[in-house]
Amino acid sequence: MKVFACLLLLGLVLFAAAADITGNWSGSFNITGPGGETKDSEALLMLKQNGSDITGSVGPNESEQHTIAKGKIEGDKITLETTGDDGHPVIKFNLVLESGHIKGDAMAEHDGQTMRAKLDVTRVKS
Repeated sequence: MKVFACLLLLGLVLFAAAADITGNWSGSFNITGPGGETKDSEALLMLKQNGSDITGSVGPNESEQHTIAKGKIEGDKITLETTGDDGHPVIKFNLVLESGHIKGDAMAEHDGQTMRAKLDVTRVKS
């Protein structure tokens, strides 16, 4: 029984270590506007994980980043919300960590208009 408990604890520690998303993630951000128009863009997530809390920023590149006001990871599910700084709308992300990718949906509302996007990023090698 003690051996089983030790193996279970070791498995949980290895899983928690494997789920750390700290680092830079780059890829695509495909936006659909309120009128159905689409636009392909780049995405760069600069993330720092501390337990289940995520801080950092998101944007199209290093020079245009928006601060993460709320960020959580629970298992493979990731939720992020930007601050809406500098006149930009708050962006809410519902993402999943899957096969080395962070992917999912983003939504922003501005002046009564809703914009949606699909995100797919992979970790940037340092």
